[in-house]
Amino acid sequence: MILRPVRDSEADARRVREVCEEAFGALARTRNEPGRQPTPQWRARTEARNRHLARHDPEGCWFAEEDGEAVGVALSARREGTWILAAFAVRPQAQGRGVGLLLLEQALRYGRGCLRGMLCSSPDPRAARRYRRAGFTLHPAMELHGPVDRSGLRDPGEIPVHPGGPAQRHLLESVDRLTRGASHGVDHDFLALHTDELLVADTLSGSGYLYRLGGRVVLLAATSRRLAVRLLREALARVPDGQEAAVTNLTAEQEWAVDVGLEAGLTLSTRGYVALRGLRPPSPYIPHGSLL
Repeated sequence: MILRPVRDSEADARRVREVCEEAFGALARTRNEPGRQPTPQWRARTEARNRHLARHDPEGCWFAEEDGEAVGVALSARREGTWILAAFAVRPQAQGRGVGLLLLEQALRYGRGCLRGMLCSSPDPRAARRYRRAGFTLHPAMELHGPVDRSGLRDPGEIPVHPGGPAQRHLLESVDRLTRGASHGVDHDFLALHTDELLVADTLSGSGYLYRLGGRVVLLAATSRRLAVRLLREALARVPDGQEAAVTNLTAEQEWAVDVGLEAGLTLSTRGYVALRGLRPPSPYIPHGSLL
């Protein structure tokens, strides 16, 4: 077995996606969970993300290969002193042979010197054990799903929310640093291209933003709960008719988001962990599943 860097190419982006689909599909079957059928749009966004990370963080993205076949992958990034594990998967036939440990160690080397570390973990107990042994605190995560009952959403009040764009880049990065200690940097460029809209709230008392894709809240960060609640209510009110909403990766510190989701008629469940090293769960904050 060899480790080699993931290249910024269509072929490698597809291989990363295939390894992850196979690994997480097998996990779903062992947990008797309904399998998710990836759409062409989802696959295209995932492959675009893989190329984005390979382009900007080539030393943090690695394949494990046997006889020329990719059997495992780890994608990681560094943003202003924060290390992010974006993807980590091993094909079922290669699990239990130390492949995951080698990949994680290689990705962690890319984060040497970083003060903070962040990742979203699946419910796989083997992955959770590896992250804990690497020094991460595991925060159990909740998620909200379902059709939106707009009649349950409260009056938004007087806080204005408007569409954002490149002109708000300084505001977005400032909110990032205040909430999680580091800007998302070039990841904002990726999110702008691969979400439906950016919503921004900017007042004299604070600021916040939210990326939405269909019914999914992709990322939210704000300097106060009041602003975060306003942004989340606005996003849920904008979910297209016929689509279900999804708000995921919520730790106990995000009870404000749980309350908004419940008032909108969403169903609450638990899944996986938000794993952190060197920082408490950012709040008010809803992390991106792979760009955190």
